[in-house]
Amino acid sequence: MTALPRGETPGSPAADDTGVVADPSTDLPAPSAPDEGHGTDGGSPAAEGAADAAETDGDGSRATGADGVEPPPVNDQAAEAAAEPGDTTGTDGAIDADAGSDAGTDADPTGTADGTADGAAADPAPLSEAEAELAAQRELRERIEQRKAEKEGPIAAGAKLSGRAADLLAAVRAVESGEKPATSFFDAPAPAAPRRTAAVPAPARTRGPEPAPAPQGPSSEAVGAVAAVLAEGGAPGALAGPAAEVLGAQAADVLREDPWQLLTVPGVGPEQADGFARALLGAGCGPDDERRTAALVGWLLERAALQGHTALDGTAVRAALAERSVSDPGAAVDHAVAEGVVLAFRDDEGDQGAEGGHDEGDQESATVAKHGEDAGEGAEDGAGQQPVQVLLGLDRYALAEESLADGLARLVNACEKDADWTEAASAAGSPSAAELIRAVAAHGLVAHTGGEAARAEPAALIGAARGLGLRALGAAHSVDGRHRLAGATGDPSAAVTLTGLLSGTEGPGRDEEGAIAVDLLVVLDAPQLDVETAAILVESLADGTRLVLSGDPGVLGSAGAGQVFADVLAARACPQIVSRTPDPGPIGELVSGIGIGELNQVAAPGKEVVIVPVRDAGEAVHRTVQLVADSVPRAIGVPSADTQVITVGHGGSAGTRALNAALKQRLNPGPGRFGGFDPGDRVVHVPTPGRTLPGVVVSADAEGLHLDCAGTELVVAQARVASSVRHGWALSAHQAAGMRWPAVVVVLPGDAAQGLTRPWVYTAFSRGERHLSVVHGVDQALPRAVAQSPAENRTTRLRTLLEAQAR
Repeated sequence: MTALPRGETPGSPAADDTGVVADPSTDLPAPSAPDEGHGTDGGSPAAEGAADAAETDGDGSRATGADGVEPPPVNDQAAEAAAEPGDTTGTDGAIDADAGSDAGTDADPTGTADGTADGAAADPAPLSEAEAELAAQRELRERIEQRKAEKEGPIAAGAKLSGRAADLLAAVRAVESGEKPATSFFDAPAPAAPRRTAAVPAPARTRGPEPAPAPQGPSSEAVGAVAAVLAEGGAPGALAGPAAEVLGAQAADVLREDPWQLLTVPGVGPEQADGFARALLGAGCGPDDERRTAALVGWLLERAALQGHTALDGTAVRAALAERSVSDPGAAVDHAVAEGVVLAFRDDEGDQGAEGGHDEGDQESATVAKHGEDAGEGAEDGAGQQPVQVLLGLDRYALAEESLADGLARLVNACEKDADWTEAASAAGSPSAAELIRAVAAHGLVAHTGGEAARAEPAALIGAARGLGLRALGAAHSVDGRHRLAGATGDPSAAVTLTGLLSGTEGPGRDEEGAIAVDLLVVLDAPQLDVETAAILVESLADGTRLVLSGDPGVLGSAGAGQVFADVLAARACPQIVSRTPDPGPIGELVSGIGIGELNQVAAPGKEVVIVPVRDAGEAVHRTVQLVADSVPRAIGVPSADTQVITVGHGGSAGTRALNAALKQRLNPGPGRFGGFDPGDRVVHVPTPGRTLPGVVVSADAEGLHLDCAGTELVVAQARVASSVRHGWALSAHQAAGMRWPAVVVVLPGDAAQGLTRPWVYTAFSRGERHLSVVHGVDQALPRAVAQSPAENRTTRLRTLLEAQAR
C-alpha cells in the first residue's frame, strides 16, 4: 500500500481530525430532475397503482382521491412520500382504494350507501360524513376497475387519438378500406426529423447570502436508544449521534444484534468494536464470529477508500484479516462476498463485472476469492497459467467505475466526427492549442495534459467553440480556478466550478431531457476528479457532447476514491494532447524539474525562489510567521493576505494547527469569541471532503458564522462550524490543490520527511505565482522524495474496464 503523508491521506483532507467525516456519497450532487432513472424503481406496485388512479378518465378529467382533491403527478418518490400515515390524497388514496372499497362493501352487502335494498324508493336521507367517504371510495374503486378492464380489453381504435396520431390512423384505415392506394403515401414528402433544441439558459440571478445546508440528523428518540445500547456495551455516548446517522432509525436494534456494525461509524477501530461486542455478547463473542469478519472486511475497504483505492487485492485483505486474529481469512472473505458486504472481481475479466453480480450466485464469486492464492500456487508449480488477481470492492465504487466506463464509451461513439474546425484551429494562439482544437473536432473524448501555463489552451478551445456557435463551458475544481479560467477566456459566463455545475447553481442548467445544456465541456484540474463525481458528471452529459479532461498529471490525486484522469491516460482510451507550453520563470523551471524527478538549483534574480534552512520544528514555525508577516511583504511586495502557507499534515509541531495558531496570534489576535474565530480570521470551509473554500470571517449571529468566500457571502450553521471550518493561514497540499496564490511558503519540518512524495512536492511548490519560500528542515529527504518514482499508485478497476472496451 502506498506510503502516505503523516496526518493526511488522499481520501481525506483532514483524515487525522477527530471529528466525524461525512460519507462522500451524500455530498454528490445528484442529477436534477427529470433524470429519475438512476435512483428509482420504475416497476414498484405503489407507483403502478398510483398511476392507475391518476390516469385521465374518458371525459378528460383526472381521478381524484376520496376527498375530491386531484392527486399530483406520481413517480416513485411521490408514491413513497404519499404513503405516509394520515395522507388521504394522491397515492395513498389510489393504492388503498381496494381496501377502502372492500370495507365499504362489507359494511353494506347490498351495495348502497345507506344499507337499504336496491329499489328502495323515496328521497335518500342526507349522507353522513362516513357514508360520503364510503361512497367516494366506491366511486374511485369503480373507476379503477373500469381502467383495468379497458387495459385488459381490446383497444378502442383511435377513440382518444388527436392531432398527428389521429391523422395517421385515418390514413391506415383509408388504405385498409381501399379508398386510397398504399403507394400514395410513399410519394408524400417525409416529415423533417425533429431536432433537439438547445435549452435557453436561465438569466443569472443575484443570490443573497445563504446558510450552508445542515444535514438532517437522526431523531432524538433514535439517538437516545443508541446511547442506551452504547452505555450497556461500555462505548462512549458521543458515538450515539454518528451511529444513528450512519445506521438509520433502527440503529439501536442493529447494534444489539450485530455489535460490530459500530465499525461503520467514522473514527471507530476494530479494538473498540471488539470491546463493545464482548460487553454485549459475553462468552458468545469470538474472533471468528461471521458478524465480526464481515464487518472487518467492509472496514478494510472503507479505510482503503480514504486512501484513494476503489478496490483491494484479495490477498491483501486476507493478510489483514489474519493480523486481526481471524483463523480462516479465506472463509471470512467467502462469507463477506456471499452476504453482499463486498463484491469480488477477477482482474483479467475486464468489463465482465463482479463475479457475485451474475445469476450464478454469490457462492461462485466467493470461491473465486477464496482460491485466488491457489491459482498463483498452480502457476508456481509449473502449470503454465498466470495467477488471477482477485479484487474486492465496495459496490458503490464498483458501480461508479462501471457507469463511468460505459459513459465515456458512449461519448466516444456518439460524437460527430466529421466536424470542420480547421479555421478555428488555424486562428489559435499556439501550436498546442491548434492541436487540441483539431483533436476535439474529431473526437468525443480528449485528454489534455500540461502545467499552469497550458491552461491557456483549453481557454482557447472554449473561445473557438463559442465562436462556432456551440455551447462551450469550462469547469474548474475551485473558485480560484474558475476565476483564472474566466480571465483566460475573457468571458465570466464560460467558467464554472464543477460542484456548482452539477448542483445547478452555476452554468446553463439542464435541458428538457435532464442533461447539462452544453455541446462542449472542458474539465480543468482533472486529477482532482474522484470516480463517483466523474460518474455523475458523465451521466449528466447528452449523446454528442464533447468532453475534454485537462490537467497536470504530476499533482496530487483526488481526495475521494479513484484516479480517473490517470486511468484514462494509462488506458489510452482517447487522444492525448501533451502541451508544449512550459511554465515560465524560476518557479516554473523548478517545478518542471521536479516533475521528471530532478531537484535543480534555479537562478532567481528577483528572489522568486528562496530556501530558508531551519534546525527544528519550533524554528520552522518562527521563521514561517516571520516570512508571512514581514519578509515577503517587505521584500517581494506581496501582502500577508495573499501569502499562503502549505505544510505536510494537520498534526505535529509544525502542522496546520500549530502554524494557524501562531499566525493568528501574529496577524489577527483575538479571543476567538465566535467558536474560536474572530472577524478578519482567514479560514477554510470544507463542506465535503475534498472541497475547500477559502474565506474570511465577517461576523456571527444566531444563523451561524458569516464568511466572505472570494466575494460570495456564505453562512455556516452553528452546528457545522466545528466540523467544517478551520483557520486557513496554513493548509495541507491536498487542500491547496487546484488553487494558486501570489506567494507561497512551504514548510518542511524534520518530522515531515516520511510524508514527502514527488507529487506532494510538485503540488506544494507549484502553488506560487510570483514567489516561493521553502522552510527547509528535512535535509536530504527532499531530493530523495523527488528522485523516487511517484507514490500515488491506487488500486482501481477503471483502467481495466476502459481497456476491455477498447478491445
